[in-house]
Amino acid sequence: MKNYLNFENEIKNLENEIEKLKDPYNQEGLSEVDTQKISSTQAELDEKLKNIYSNLDPWQTTMVARHEDRPKSKFFIDNLFEDFISLSGDRHYGEDKSVLTGFAKFKGNSVLVIGQEKGEDLDSRIERNFGMMRPEGYRKTIRLMNLANKFNIPIISFIDTPGAYPGVGAEERGQAEAIAKSIECCMELKVPTIAIIIGEGGSGGAIALASSNKVIMFENAIYSVISPEGCATILWRDPKKMLDAAKAMKLSAKDLLKLKVIDEIIPEPLGGAHRDRDTMLENLKTSITQNLDYFKDLSPEEIANERKNKFLKIGRNDGFISTTEDFSSLTIKKNKFENILKSKKIQICIGISVILLGLIFLII
Repeated sequence: MKNYLNFENEIKNLENEIEKLKDPYNQEGLSEVDTQKISSTQAELDEKLKNIYSNLDPWQTTMVARHEDRPKSKFFIDNLFEDFISLSGDRHYGEDKSVLTGFAKFKGNSVLVIGQEKGEDLDSRIERNFGMMRPEGYRKTIRLMNLANKFNIPIISFIDTPGAYPGVGAEERGQAEAIAKSIECCMELKVPTIAIIIGEGGSGGAIALASSNKVIMFENAIYSVISPEGCATILWRDPKKMLDAAKAMKLSAKDLLKLKVIDEIIPEPLGGAHRDRDTMLENLKTSITQNLDYFKDLSPEEIANERKNKFLKIGRNDGFISTTEDFSSLTIKKNKFENILKSKKIQICIGISVILLGLIFLII
């Protein structure tokens, strides 16, 4: 049974009509398939999908990103990679099932795959904690990212989470520290890292794994510091103002590409990724191949510096900076006058002058 969003009622009616036309014997008085009617209805459906999905507002985009039929990380891991070996545990506390991690082959080359997994049905969603990672999940990914770094293996992460788990137990086990350590680890890696936001990219739960050389988003995915409902609750004390919040937060892929927060948008089939999973797989496979090829000729130091400069450039402008090409250091550059003052000869002269002035005042 297909699931429809609240703005897809017309699409639902047209698809139901097509299903009835394809199986006329369930209707009284019909005995053959009306292919001409099916074709015209299908054309009307395609046009309706095009009109709706080319004009989605930020809140509708959020609903598409959360669609329960949307392909999850496990689907992409199973269909894009070969010889996937799942690895578990953080060696401190336990296993976090909200994140799948392991080594695999992509086009014959070894990669480390990390996927935040929400689950496909109610039971698996509860088991996966709806994709909300706990501290042990981040510590598991840190352990494996360091292992991949040691053996020069690229890292591919699939981001799909409302945010890190905010429960008492998670906080007691050091949730904030685990997220910070994960970001630190991502920024220090000397291997290529690619983060793909396939659904929701929420808060620190996403950035903990998305501090990558390349941050890529599906066309109808979202990436934000907080959910629209959470933002509306804080700013307006009214979670129903989520549309206003979603517009203000610039959480869609198009907005984030303009702001240069992300590097690429992977197009989705008409009507969303859940309507044509095979096409989505091909689009994603092409993107990963191109991005991995880009890093082949770069040294480990160049890869690390590119990642660092990428994040230092976000939000910068030319207001007080002559060039934005190299932000490899946050150190404030000293001007010529400050360099002159640092000269030992100048310091000695200034010191002698101060002593002489002091003696003059004493004599007077």
